[in-house]
Amino acid sequence: MNLPMQSALCAIIGFLVSALSGPVIIPWLQKLKIGQQILEIGPNWHKSKAGTPTMGGIIFILGVLVVASIFVRDLKGLFVVLYALSCGLIGFLDDYIKVVKKRNLGLSASWKMILLLIASTAFSVVGIELGVIKTTLWIPFTDIYLELSYFISILLVFIAVGFVNAVNLTDGIDGLAGSVTFVVSLFFTLTSMVFLSEGLTLFSAGLCGSLCGFLIYNLHKAKVFMGDTGSLFLGGAVVALSILNDMPFILILVGIIYLIEALSVMLQVSYFKLTHGKRIFKMTPIHHHFEKSGYSENKIVLLFSAITLLGCTLAFLSFV
Repeated sequence: MNLPMQSALCAIIGFLVSALSGPVIIPWLQKLKIGQQILEIGPNWHKSKAGTPTMGGIIFILGVLVVASIFVRDLKGLFVVLYALSCGLIGFLDDYIKVVKKRNLGLSASWKMILLLIASTAFSVVGIELGVIKTTLWIPFTDIYLELSYFISILLVFIAVGFVNAVNLTDGIDGLAGSVTFVVSLFFTLTSMVFLSEGLTLFSAGLCGSLCGFLIYNLHKAKVFMGDTGSLFLGGAVVALSILNDMPFILILVGIIYLIEALSVMLQVSYFKLTHGKRIFKMTPIHHHFEKSGYSENKIVLLFSAITLLGCTLAFLSFV
């Protein structure tokens, strides 16, 4: 079976596993009373979502793992699975503390950062040692490759931790992180296929299908949220796919929405402190600004997904 056919099969299996597991996992989460708690600083109009089952990222993670266990055989494919899972486990710990231990803020920011740094450092250093991560850095839209030797590990850790957290910030309204990441994973399916990287292609295809199955339950009005379990897994997957495809800087285009979400928070906090209480946006991350400006959740998801599709198209044109 050729690679495109295998990819289609992975997407179908991922979709079926997620779609069919949803009606089992969601009631199970409800029975365990693993419901979303809405922060006091969060949008008032989200109060009605309190109690909606969270940690639903388990649904699409299960789909991806089934696909990976059947089809992914090479070292690069194994690496993306392990890094995404390690990030997902950090998210699971955060969710567990929030909803089971009833500590609304979950894992402290410092501990989350430490754990992500450990996972990202192990990923980059071991990846370089085993030869699955190159020490050369490609500059998009050019033929320039910079040889950074082992110094590239520092840069990759910085990129990884930053973008994993940015994906986490994007998960703020129904279906947003899942829809945006579906487009991104479709990009990496095509990119990995062009580069004939079998493991990365099949993982990405499985992620595409699994996210489609999950979005049945996560689009507005959501029956389940992915939680940090899901958003950190997605962040790890996106970061690993870019690095293992030897194009970490492509995240500037492919992950444009993640970047905008993170920058909106940074700008808001900095401006608030400098001006003693003034704000640039009505609320951040920026998807909440659009909500307060009158956009429905579905319109924001559609708009942000379209922007992601444009970024992915430009990224694809940078190397074909």
